[in-house]
Amino acid sequence: MTGYSNCSANHTKIWSHYLVLALGIPQLTINIASVIFNCIVIITRMATKDLHKPISILFCNLAFSDLFTSFSGFWISVLFITNPDITIFGSKGILAPYSLYTTSILSTIYNLVSIGIERYLAVSESIRTRFRVTRKHSIAVVLISWILAFSLGCLPLMGWNCLHMGRNLSVLYSPFCVDYLIFITIPNVVAAFIVPLFTYLRIIIILRKRKLRMKACGQATGTYKSAEIQVARTSIFIWVLALVSYAPFFAGVIFDATNHQCPLDLYPSVYIFRNCTAMMITMNCLGNPLIYTLKAKELGAKLKSLRCLSANRVQACAVANI
Repeated sequence: MTGYSNCSANHTKIWSHYLVLALGIPQLTINIASVIFNCIVIITRMATKDLHKPISILFCNLAFSDLFTSFSGFWISVLFITNPDITIFGSKGILAPYSLYTTSILSTIYNLVSIGIERYLAVSESIRTRFRVTRKHSIAVVLISWILAFSLGCLPLMGWNCLHMGRNLSVLYSPFCVDYLIFITIPNVVAAFIVPLFTYLRIIIILRKRKLRMKACGQATGTYKSAEIQVARTSIFIWVLALVSYAPFFAGVIFDATNHQCPLDLYPSVYIFRNCTAMMITMNCLGNPLIYTLKAKELGAKLKSLRCLSANRVQACAVANI
């Protein structure tokens, strides 16, 4: 078989019609739902003119990234339904949608990391007043994120692919090369897990320290306790969603790097798993608007009030102790 050593070249009509529909229709449905949800988020943000806030710019850009991911995922799903075998053996026609899909996923990851860092800086702002996140900072982060995502995601279109190579060809994401998948997957997925985990844990620790400080001053801590619980729940939800969404894809890339079997030997179980990983990534795009948009305004308002409350009460406590 071309591109795989010691494999048969006969690979016509591997997929059964019913299996293609069973996998393709749910993928199409989830992608369409994600497109609708993220369009609603973008239109709502634009209509309310809420983009003067730094975090709102990041939220809107996250919706654009998720919309881009869902659109490219929809494109791949259509190609899978119309010609499923090209998703196993690769072709020039699927190289572009795969590259766009990779670009959009990278942009989403960079946005999630940026939002985590911005939330941490926002909560710690009253302690470290030397740095304040502004609208210009958010715009710069958005531009850098997209430039980096396009630079890495479009490398296969610029020549880093295995369309005409017999070695190093991915069996799950042909015509991508295995070394390219490892290059973009390991550092970015690790960043998607580690950075949000660190930033949200730091937010919880900061809130807890302020609660103890207020308690030492004899002030009520009920509001801080409520905020701490809400931040903890939201943070766990965010991190678990990222873990569930990207961990299967990460495992698939590791399997791809260590695999020495022919594609025919892996059909159908491994390719069913591959399609399910794509659906999990789209579920992340569907969950992001629910987490970051529906709860962000309420959570952001509470954290903002806590910053003002903390500054005023700590100052009063300091004066009382003089």
